[in-house]
Amino acid sequence: MLHSSRDDKIPVVNNFMDAGHEPGKGLYFADGKRKVDYVLVYHHRRPSSVHESPGHHRLSVISNGSFPRVGSKESEGVKEEHAEVVVDMGPIDHVEGEKLLIREEFEANLKDAGLEIERDSEHGGPRAKVHGHGFIRLHAPWQVLSREAEFLKIKVPTKKNYELKEDKGLSATMGSVWRKLNQPFQPHVPHLHPQSRTKFLSHSFSRDKLHLYNIECKDTFFDNATRSRIVYEILRRTACTRTCQTMGITTLVAKGVYDSAFPLHDGDFKDTGQAEWKNDRQLLHDEWAKYGAFYKYQPIDLIRKYFGEKIGLYFAWLGAYTQLLGLASLVGIIVFLYGCFTIDSNVPSLEMCDENQNFTMCPLCDRACDYWHLSTACGTARASHLFDNPATVFFAIFMSLWAVMFLEHWKRRQNSLNYSWNMTGMEEEEEHPRPKYETILLQKRQKKRKNRKKNKAEPGDEKLTWWDRVPGYFINISSILLMFGVTFAAVFAVIMYRITISALLAMSPDPQVKSNVRVTVTATAVIINLVVILILDEIYGSVAVWLTELEIPKTETNFEERLILKAFLLKFMNAYAPIFYVAFFKGRFAGRPGDYVYIFNEYRMEECAPGGCLIELCIQLSIIMLGKQLIQNNVFEIGIPKLKKLFRSLREKNLQDPEEGVEQTSRSLRQWHLDFDLEPFEGLTPEYMEMIIQFGFVSLFVASFPLAPLFALLNNIIEIRLDAKKFVTELRRPDAVRAKDIGIWYNILSGMCKFSIIINAFVISFTSDFIPRLVYQYMYSETGTMNGFIDHTLSYFNVSHFKEGTAPVGSSVSVCRYKDYREPPWSPQPYQFSKQYWSVLAARLAFVILFQNLVMFMGYLVAWVIPDVPKNISEQLKREKTLLVDVFMNEEKEKLQLIQSLFSKEAVLPRQLPQPRLESEPASEVQLPLPHLTQPDDPTAGWGPLAPRPRTRARAASFSQFTRQASMSPHSDAGRHTAV
Repeated sequence: MLHSSRDDKIPVVNNFMDAGHEPGKGLYFADGKRKVDYVLVYHHRRPSSVHESPGHHRLSVISNGSFPRVGSKESEGVKEEHAEVVVDMGPIDHVEGEKLLIREEFEANLKDAGLEIERDSEHGGPRAKVHGHGFIRLHAPWQVLSREAEFLKIKVPTKKNYELKEDKGLSATMGSVWRKLNQPFQPHVPHLHPQSRTKFLSHSFSRDKLHLYNIECKDTFFDNATRSRIVYEILRRTACTRTCQTMGITTLVAKGVYDSAFPLHDGDFKDTGQAEWKNDRQLLHDEWAKYGAFYKYQPIDLIRKYFGEKIGLYFAWLGAYTQLLGLASLVGIIVFLYGCFTIDSNVPSLEMCDENQNFTMCPLCDRACDYWHLSTACGTARASHLFDNPATVFFAIFMSLWAVMFLEHWKRRQNSLNYSWNMTGMEEEEEHPRPKYETILLQKRQKKRKNRKKNKAEPGDEKLTWWDRVPGYFINISSILLMFGVTFAAVFAVIMYRITISALLAMSPDPQVKSNVRVTVTATAVIINLVVILILDEIYGSVAVWLTELEIPKTETNFEERLILKAFLLKFMNAYAPIFYVAFFKGRFAGRPGDYVYIFNEYRMEECAPGGCLIELCIQLSIIMLGKQLIQNNVFEIGIPKLKKLFRSLREKNLQDPEEGVEQTSRSLRQWHLDFDLEPFEGLTPEYMEMIIQFGFVSLFVASFPLAPLFALLNNIIEIRLDAKKFVTELRRPDAVRAKDIGIWYNILSGMCKFSIIINAFVISFTSDFIPRLVYQYMYSETGTMNGFIDHTLSYFNVSHFKEGTAPVGSSVSVCRYKDYREPPWSPQPYQFSKQYWSVLAARLAFVILFQNLVMFMGYLVAWVIPDVPKNISEQLKREKTLLVDVFMNEEKEKLQLIQSLFSKEAVLPRQLPQPRLESEPASEVQLPLPHLTQPDDPTAGWGPLAPRPRTRARAASFSQFTRQASMSPHSDAGRHTAV
């Protein structure tokens, strides 16, 4: 019964029993039989006064001790047993009173939908307290579960099974050996690793075919995740007219009517018993969420069973990515070791370290810097060879193909999981509009009705058009451009820091400081870049959410996809802008001696190190990658949730009375109290985002840092267990969401794979010295070796051509060298680009084109060779489809035989009875036609006017989806049975 705001009594049923439950074991209703499938939490406000006034509200509490089961004898006499207690609630403001009435209406609608409800004694008993959190427990009986499972087309195993094919010969032997080797790495989850090779067929649940399913106990037929998902679907679609919305719990939580809504965990995660007696949460904690289990495979099936397919797919994807990182790490280590072993035989680095060559280099800054010898950069040259050697090109090609193999491997893995999780053929579920969309749509309707002075429009007559979103789109574009400007400004600020600090340290009288200028400036600048990236990452995440809200997406899927694209775009630019600068822009526009480029007419643009910019790119990439992984992905993930939990507990403690706090500590905490204290689940976007950014570090600039896959592998080994611990122990249980794939993240990964090919081609061509070395060796070297390469890459400059006030003071050097391909000062065209420059540039561009097309062709070839669906899975799908058709064909035959036998008995009965005689006809002419027992073309033909006709049953119609193709043939059995 609904009450208006004028009513002063609100009936509340109290069916919670304080006795009979152990602390932390509150997984059932007070009767100990009905399971708590979902929990709604709301907040009671303490009234400002306890004295009676005209604005007072009174709470009529009906206490019956426990909630009787539907259909039991207790329910018949529950009205006589109700004892009404009136509790003074004090003056309630209009907002709180409206929320109370909305909750009453919503919960009444939930009861109409078939859900059973239980409330707290503290908020619904004789000693009711009207301050603090109230918990509403929901239970779905079998009738509701079976109805919703049929609507949602949830696939469940049937009684029909078949034996999987066993491998024979060499493949069987190798498979057995591999299983024995893998045994120590398997998680100990007994009920998810059957030794039998029997496979049960699965079919969408139908109440008409209960005899096909192996239903041993209706209370446990659907697992906890499925039960909570069914209840959430009811909560999500249940309407509440007082909010003027069409949605249910999502809108009510957004409006503050309820604080939160969540399914319960399966009890405590701490347990020391045997594995057979552990609940799923304890198994996940012991076999997955412990750091000591880092060497074990993930129990993906158990993760999916407990958290749902969407979260299961995330951890399966993360596991597949981490496994393939092992291969990339191994090859990267080999490439690095190759550089270590060949460093002493590398001719260019030996020439740079040779003091006898005596290459006098031009000053690194104006006035304060003196001429210097190239041999002083020996350490930089040797370190550069570790990452800039011929093996780097092979590694770049390998990593490009590795990325393609990873995507193909994941597609196969994803299809295998879809098959084993009964997700094949899953249809897209209809999504409800978001609360923000409905609010804006309601405002539009009200405005339109007010302007036209018409009655309320019918729901669905109006929708938000692109014109309604134009302000949001305009703000989005301008804000994203502004964020790009902020990112570029941060990069430019760090560049100015490097230039100014380099000039200041060069003027230092301390020779030790002067000798370490480049190392000091590079290290400090990268650390500043890292701090700026971490700060802007947090800002950009919040900005992306705000911008997506302005677009007013209709559904949660649309909202999530747009949010992911914006967040990825902003965070991609933020993370890689400093790296792109070092890789492709640093030193390209610095000018030459006597004609340098200046910023603000005062600061000279910085140049690359004598060994090239690749070593600086390596330093930049390694520090940013390791810093983000260590600080953002691990420290933030551990520290921020704990700080949030501490802040929330302190805030609630300040709002709580001392007497109430003492009472709560003495009260045994139920599972819903423990789960409410955990942090709410906020989606998988942050988890995916950090892995996608890491994937960019591994694939985009891997030519400059072959050890990147190794550090990513070490991070992910920790990341998996860290995420597992967070999901099992620190977060509320998320809603189980069905999903067939990882969504838009796969498209982002595919785009990054193609982009990485282009980036690596340009890094090898323009950032490293690989192409200049090839050009020198095969075009300009007299001996066909690398001897003389350093001298070939250095140009001459006459120091008298320095601009006034820029040359070092008191030096006797007449000619200095600088790294570039330019004509010497004594040539007819001094300081112009030489022929060698144009030859090297042509070779670089040719390499980019060749590398890009070759690697892309090889990638497409790999994708074509590897099928998306494993052969055994495709064969099993065909076999299961055939077996299902046989099952339903046999069922239809049995049904037809039963119908024929019934009508045969009824047809024999009229012969034994006296024949009716009509007055106008002789008795010999009156006959009752017998029904044809064979099936004619017309389903109704052959049945006499007095004979009963068979009724069409829904079970026969449901078989048409399996025999659609077979029924097209006039001779098929399926067509004949469907026509009955």
